[in-house]
Amino acid sequence: MDSATVSTKLLLLPNPNPNPKFRTLRPPILPRPSPSNLRLRCDLGNPSTTSFSRPAVAPPASDNATVSDSPRLKLRRLVSEFEPLTDPLDRLRLLRRRASLLPSLPDPDRVPSNRVMGCTAQVWLAASADPSGRMRFAADSDSEVTRGLCACLVSVLDGAAPEEVMEIGTEDLAALSAVVATGKEGSRVNTWHNVLVGMQKRTRVIMAAAEGRPPGEMFPSLVITADGIEARGSYAEAQAKFLSPDESKIGELVSILKEKKIGIVAHFYMDPEVQGVLTAAQKLWPHIHISDSLVMADSAVKMAEAGCEYIAVLGVDFMSENVRAILDQAGFNEVGVYRMSNERIGCSLADAAANPAYMDFLEDGSSSPPSLHVIYINTSLETKARGHELVPTITCTSSNVVQTILQAFAQVPDLNLYYGPDSYMGANIAELFRQMANMTDDEISEIHPKHNKTTIRSVLSRLHYYQDGTCIVHDLFGHEVVEKIKELYCDAFLTAHFEVPGEMFSLAMEAKRRSMGVVGSTKNILDFIKERVQEALDRNVDDHLQFVLGTESGMVTSIVAAVRRMLDSSAMSPSKAKISVEIVFPVSSDSVSKMSDNASYGLKSSGTNGLGNLVVVPGVTTGEGCSIHGGCASCPYMKMNSLSSLLRVCRQLPDKDDILSAYKAERFNATTPHGQSVAELGCEPILHMRHFQATGKLSDELVDQILSGTGKGSPAPR
Repeated sequence: MDSATVSTKLLLLPNPNPNPKFRTLRPPILPRPSPSNLRLRCDLGNPSTTSFSRPAVAPPASDNATVSDSPRLKLRRLVSEFEPLTDPLDRLRLLRRRASLLPSLPDPDRVPSNRVMGCTAQVWLAASADPSGRMRFAADSDSEVTRGLCACLVSVLDGAAPEEVMEIGTEDLAALSAVVATGKEGSRVNTWHNVLVGMQKRTRVIMAAAEGRPPGEMFPSLVITADGIEARGSYAEAQAKFLSPDESKIGELVSILKEKKIGIVAHFYMDPEVQGVLTAAQKLWPHIHISDSLVMADSAVKMAEAGCEYIAVLGVDFMSENVRAILDQAGFNEVGVYRMSNERIGCSLADAAANPAYMDFLEDGSSSPPSLHVIYINTSLETKARGHELVPTITCTSSNVVQTILQAFAQVPDLNLYYGPDSYMGANIAELFRQMANMTDDEISEIHPKHNKTTIRSVLSRLHYYQDGTCIVHDLFGHEVVEKIKELYCDAFLTAHFEVPGEMFSLAMEAKRRSMGVVGSTKNILDFIKERVQEALDRNVDDHLQFVLGTESGMVTSIVAAVRRMLDSSAMSPSKAKISVEIVFPVSSDSVSKMSDNASYGLKSSGTNGLGNLVVVPGVTTGEGCSIHGGCASCPYMKMNSLSSLLRVCRQLPDKDDILSAYKAERFNATTPHGQSVAELGCEPILHMRHFQATGKLSDELVDQILSGTGKGSPAPR
């Protein structure tokens, strides 16, 4: 079970943007969350997505209800109406009766812009204000039961003052959800919450217009349809330029790859020009793979098994190190591995783990046996080796870190666990466990069968995480971005990498609770988007899906390619539904700039169409993070992997004159402070993780290392 699945079961507690100042989590006092902290807030909406063609005429909650009654009073009356009905069939009949009383929405209002995203059935919602300034809502659905749910919400909020609409939180619907339960509680709750969010967003739009406030500036986005791609904003235009790459460049690259038997492994966060060419070239040469960092090494092994003599790695240096080491472990020592720059291709997160302070962090672990070091895969081989020498170590990914930690505590109950180096991920993991501590034992056992409230509280007291490691890209998704997402995109699908700051994490977890979000790895994000698109295709009705991309913007190429394949395939079927998919970049619309040829980090692009020097301004040349005012969700290190570098390396192979010596991913000949081989010892944590992925348990070898208090390189499982 990955972290995205785990988050489905978790209650949502307020979580401020973490800047952790501690390494050890003590057993927390766990008060129940206050309703005011749990309310969903939509601060402003997009006028273009809301129709206000007519006021609503809705059935009252009871014969005695009036427009002047408060929504909370109406809600209590509604609950009392359902409460005496203990038979689910009687509740269903009452819902159907309410559905029959709800006025039908006119055809002009039954349009995709009025659709409520995230509902299993089609739901349309329109809003307006009457002359007295009170909100009037109209809703409809193609499902009779869902129509009844909409009728209930309309009866509560129609005629309310704007501030009254905004005062209702999702927790206020809990009593209503309980008494209206008809056997499909999950989808019912999602409908309540998503329609409420839509009502609040439309209310804010109307309030802003009434006060003469301009609507907020939307983030740039790409809109994908079966007919093509529309770019909104200059940042999106820069991304879109390379989604349809130059055919001559594709042909040139494929010809070289075939002739010289070169495989390519590239990360999702690659430069859009390179990804565009690689995605197109995949159709002509199968030994090209774009993925997250873990799968890159696995793919390289498969390419070597298929006869590739060279592997070009498009990523940061720890990725090429891992590819080299894993190929050697698999017996492919003769296969050459090449980087795409003669300069160091760094990574802020990997660099944080290379800091002496990280080894000081692990020294604490070595003096607190039994202890285990869980290290994020996005670190160097040397860091993994040195860490394993101090504390028995297993690597993890953002999709398996939660289950790795829970399984470790299940197998070694008195364990002290040290996670690093990503501080945001560490804080988010701790928050997940705090939420689990508020769950029932049955709910916890669904996440991990060996845990309950008592063991989870023990986990919290023995979990330590590094306090000074961040990804400069995911650091972008802090307060500024979160506030604007809440303001403009509270009803959209929200995706977030597990490395984002706590504010974004909490927002995505709230969306996840409504089946409107995902928190996890790049693959989790891609899979989530594909699943939602497939659901829309299966419904076979016109629809517009909007996703906020809470990770590095380079991932958009893979997303666009996957979505276009799905839409193209659908176009071949009898379906006539028009589906559009919008990918939103949480950056400033104008976060692009012309850079000089000698720009830092080699950011010069080799693009055409006047974009030769057009790149995203990352705002990190002085070590700063990113912001929506001067930066973007784009990694400057990844952009060192240019198309020109790839072609230059490929043309030079085989490198008989040693021209590419600076590009070659060399084997580690270095040793650790205790004389161990970095290459061999650094692979052990990866192999321990592979055993866990295959069996769901820590290997006997790793458990022995934990109990003996040493990780000094005993043979790991193969």
